[in-house]
Amino acid sequence: MKTSANMVDSTKPTLLEQLREKSEALRAQGEAARRPLEEGIKEIDRILWRAFRWLDEAMGHLEVIRPRVGHTFHLGGVLAIEHPRFDRGFVSFRRKPVASLEVLEHVEIFYRLEGDKPLLVRVPPMQAAGVEERLRTSTLPYQYQTEQDERRVVRYGLFHVQPHVSASVRIEPDYRHQTVHVALRNVDRFESVHLEFQPDKLDEAALESLVKFMMGESNGFIRLAPLKLIRAARGDAPVTSSAARQ
Repeated sequence: MKTSANMVDSTKPTLLEQLREKSEALRAQGEAARRPLEEGIKEIDRILWRAFRWLDEAMGHLEVIRPRVGHTFHLGGVLAIEHPRFDRGFVSFRRKPVASLEVLEHVEIFYRLEGDKPLLVRVPPMQAAGVEERLRTSTLPYQYQTEQDERRVVRYGLFHVQPHVSASVRIEPDYRHQTVHVALRNVDRFESVHLEFQPDKLDEAALESLVKFMMGESNGFIRLAPLKLIRAARGDAPVTSSAARQ
């Protein structure tokens, strides 16, 4: 006959029940911790989708209107493109998985501004390499040739420059830190500017300020967020040159 010491206490949870209870408690804690993060990720994703749709429509209208842009693009002392016209543009996006969610990785505007006429830049041969480096950095299309005198000595380097300014705005969220980074390239000059926004600040009013800044109507967009970095085109020191419109 079994003694009471050997009898199983039916009121005491089994090992499996104890493990189940602990794992369910930890799982519930993990889900509670993830919920605010996931909600934040979803909210940033919704903000970016609204921005994409708004900007996509705006670019479509600008491509039809083709307004003059109130910026002058200086490339050191080499050349200047004054008040170019909006030529064309589009908005793209890319998606990626984050925390089991499929969200936007970035929204990006690409557009081109067009000056009135091609530019001819004439510089001494010794300065040609520096000018060429600046043109490559600015992404302006160009062709190079030399000008010789009657003794076939190279007197000048000639750059035939097409006044096509390629610009972009990249809106990229940092889902982990709940911020949105905006990188502006060649928007108002030949340089890159980086800003950081709180997601809720990237509302329709901010998008309006962005487009006005792109069009040279206002620089209010720059004041809406902390400035993270300005990276200018390399070699911005003035270069002695004679530049003339063809």
